[in-house]
Amino acid sequence: MDAWVLALDQGTTSSRAIVFDNKGRIAGNDQRGFRQIYPQPGWVEHDPMEIWQSVIATANAAANAAGKRISAIGIANQRETTVVWDRKTGAPVSNAIVWQCRRTADICEQLIAAGLSDYVTQKTGLLIDAYFSATKLKWILDNIPGVRQRAKNGDILFGTVDSWLIWKLTGGKVHATDYTNAARTMLFDIYALKWDEHLCHALEIPMHMLPEVMPSSGIFGNVTDSAELRTLAGVPVAGAAGDQQAALFGQACFESGMAKCTYGTGCFAVMNTGPLPKKNADRLLVTIACGLQKGKAEYALEGSIFNAGSVIQWLRDDLRLIGSAPEIDILAASVPDNGGVYFVPAFTGLGAPYWDMYARGTMLGLTRGTKRAHIARAVLESIAYQVTDLLTAMQKASGSQIFKLRVDGGASASDVLMQFQADMLRTDLDRPVNVETTALGAAFLAGLAAGVWKNKEELAELRQCDRIFVPNMDTHMRDAYYAQWQRAVARSLDWEVH
Repeated sequence: MDAWVLALDQGTTSSRAIVFDNKGRIAGNDQRGFRQIYPQPGWVEHDPMEIWQSVIATANAAANAAGKRISAIGIANQRETTVVWDRKTGAPVSNAIVWQCRRTADICEQLIAAGLSDYVTQKTGLLIDAYFSATKLKWILDNIPGVRQRAKNGDILFGTVDSWLIWKLTGGKVHATDYTNAARTMLFDIYALKWDEHLCHALEIPMHMLPEVMPSSGIFGNVTDSAELRTLAGVPVAGAAGDQQAALFGQACFESGMAKCTYGTGCFAVMNTGPLPKKNADRLLVTIACGLQKGKAEYALEGSIFNAGSVIQWLRDDLRLIGSAPEIDILAASVPDNGGVYFVPAFTGLGAPYWDMYARGTMLGLTRGTKRAHIARAVLESIAYQVTDLLTAMQKASGSQIFKLRVDGGASASDVLMQFQADMLRTDLDRPVNVETTALGAAFLAGLAAGVWKNKEELAELRQCDRIFVPNMDTHMRDAYYAQWQRAVARSLDWEVH
């Protein structure tokens, strides 16, 4: 039976909508960017209404392009980004605080000083960091006039971007999130699968403002009949997951030990560890990979890199060394190596496995002979080096070797980057034909709930490989490059801004 599923992939710098048929093929798509707001150094915000307008514009355009009746809608979203809005009017009380934002570093230091580090890790699988939603929510409650009292009165709601979109799509009827997004708030007990009362109390967060937590695949609610959503009225929102877990699902990493890495604005490596979570992750995160049934979850190890594709964007938009993102590949390939230049893109600190909120960007090895191409290559290589740090720690924590890494995301289109990544990891990289695996994962989750697909085995058969990148660099050369990278990271970590 023919059927079509609409995936809403709400990312950090753009929103896209893709209609997939029941063979996993793209039948219609659209993408729109929106503003990145930087009020102060290290602060990053989005306007929730701009996110919403970009989502409905792409959804309508993709559905119209497909020209088919949509069976279900799935949502994948930038995680941790925090939205707070009025229950009655639906108006946001402030801009959303984006996952990259570091404004709550001081709050994190206070929580660490209060002795909450072990408790947070034991309950949430996370480390105390400004990356996660909890301290962002506390900041809004503490700093936006009148919001804390309105929250105590029950008039204010919190959600990650998936919750905000579900609320808007259902006309304010459903305030919900899924297991994977709840797991990224630093407020959710990932083992008991419920909001943690002790953490909410410690952060002075009223629990009644938190969304209901539901499985990632299931009916959240139906799209309301409104002028802006008329083409989708009545369609069930049947799946939701944080973007990285959606990509893991879209890559068909259904078995324990399977891993993927998404090269997006940030870079995120996730390894499925099955129904039994790792408790000691060696400064990696333990998180929920997926929850297909109420009260049941599968777990994953994850490492997050804050700046990856965003560095290419910086090279294009701010330094203007390239005119378009694909140009970096051509430029990097025009030189045999990086000319001794190493770049650490710690614009907003360093994520796993370092977790240093105060690290800052560093470029080393510049000489009078340094060319634009060397800087372009150093920028591309910085992404691969960060992933190498991450996967090395992940294999150590899991006790298992990753023999083949599944890759996706915009920057995975770079053959130069993928080959260098395979060389650094000494691991085969498997790039699929459809690199839009985040959207595909959201579609899979929704389609399972709506009966478009029967089971995960059927989904796994839909994945097609585009190319395998095999390591071919001399081991001594590889080790020399990596040693220089580690020296550069040490310089970045030595830079503190208080």
